[in-house]
Amino acid sequence: MANLSFLCIATFFKGEPFMRACKEMGHTVYLVTDQKLANKPWPHEAIEEVFYLPSESNDSQNLDQLVLGMAHLMRSRRIDRVVALDDFDVEKGALLRETFRIPGMGQTTARFFRDKLAMRMRAAAEGIRVPTFSALFTDEVITTYLQTSEAPWLIKPRAEASTTGIRKVHSLEEAWAVIHELGDIRHQYLIEEFKPGRVYHVDSLSYDQKAVFSRASQYLATPMEVAHGGGVFRTQTLPLDSTETADLMAMNNAVMAAFGMRHSASHSEFIRGDHDGELYFLETASRVGGAHIAEMVEAASGVGLWAEWARLETAAALGQPYTPPVDSGQHAGLIASLANEVAPDTSAFNDPEVVWRMNKDHHIGLIMQADNPERVRRLLDDYLVRIKGSVHASLPVASKPTH
Repeated sequence: MANLSFLCIATFFKGEPFMRACKEMGHTVYLVTDQKLANKPWPHEAIEEVFYLPSESNDSQNLDQLVLGMAHLMRSRRIDRVVALDDFDVEKGALLRETFRIPGMGQTTARFFRDKLAMRMRAAAEGIRVPTFSALFTDEVITTYLQTSEAPWLIKPRAEASTTGIRKVHSLEEAWAVIHELGDIRHQYLIEEFKPGRVYHVDSLSYDQKAVFSRASQYLATPMEVAHGGGVFRTQTLPLDSTETADLMAMNNAVMAAFGMRHSASHSEFIRGDHDGELYFLETASRVGGAHIAEMVEAASGVGLWAEWARLETAAALGQPYTPPVDSGQHAGLIASLANEVAPDTSAFNDPEVVWRMNKDHHIGLIMQADNPERVRRLLDDYLVRIKGSVHASLPVASKPTH
C-alpha cells in the first residue's frame, strides 16, 4: 500500500483511533490542534508532528494562521488528505482543501454539513421533510413566519454543535425580544417550530456517494432534554430489521445524496413528530458521532467507526475499492451523566452485559450489549434510576455559544 500523508484537524480531544489506524496502514499523520490541548494524551506514537493553533486567537485569526502554517508545512512535506475530526473543524478542513487544491469536501459542500440553515434549505429544496423554519435576515419575513407558524419555536445558532446557544420561545413578542437581543449576530441564527417527538440518530460511513454502513439508534433522552433539563443521556440501537430502521436509512440516504456526500463518516439526527407521525430531518455532520456514540455502535455492530473512516479515506485517496465491514447484528445501549463525585465507583453495575465504562472526571457512563433489545432497555431503565438516586449531577445550559 502506498504511503499517504494525512493532516488531521482536531480542536477538541478526539479521533485517536483514526490516527492510530492511519499509522497502522503505514501512513504519515500530522495533527493540528489547539494549544490548550497540548497536554492531552494524544497518540504521539502514531503522529509524525503536532502543530498548535493559539487558544487566544479569534476564528478569523486562527484561519489566517492555519492557512499560513499549511503553506509553510507544504514547502517540505506532502499532504494527500485533510481530515476534520470535529464539527468545529469542518470549515477549517474545507478551507485548506480549497486553498491548496487537495481532494475532498470543499467549502460549498461543507456548508451543508455545518450550517443548520443551509441544511434545512437544501433538504427542503430536495423534498426532504424538515421542521418549518426561517432565516433571521428580513424583519417582514420573520414576522410573517411567526404569524403563520405555530409556537413554541427554537432559535438556534447556525454553526454551533449539539444544543449550545439554543433558546426556546413561546410567543411572537418573546421571539422578537430574543432576536433583538442577538443584535448584529442575528444573521448567524435561524428559527424553527418545536414539535415533540421521538428523536433518532443514524451513524454512517459513505463511500463513492453511497452509505455503505449505517446504524440507526433512538435517543431515550435527547441532547436537548439533557442540556436544558439536567437529565441523564441515554440512547439505544434499533433492530436492523425494524420498519423504523428502514425509514431512517431511506431518509439518511436521501440527505447524503442531496448534500453531496462522497467519502466520510456522518452523524445525522431525525425526529418522528408526535403531532403527525411523520419523519423529519433535523441535522447532520460529516464526522463520527460524539458523546461515546461511536463506542455504542461498535458494541452493537463490531464496527469501529473511527478506524473504518481511516480505511475508507485511504481507499478514496488511492482510488481503490472499499469493502465495508459486516455488522454483527447485536444490540447496545449507552447511558451517561455528570457525576457529583470525581471518580464514581461503577462496580455495582456488574451485569455481564456491561462492555464499556467511562473514564472521565465527574462523569459516569456505561455501555451494555445484548442479544435482544428488550434486555438492553431494561438495563438502561434500571441504571437510570440508580444513577439518578446516587451520583447524578447537572449544570445549567450555556445560553450563549461557548466556542
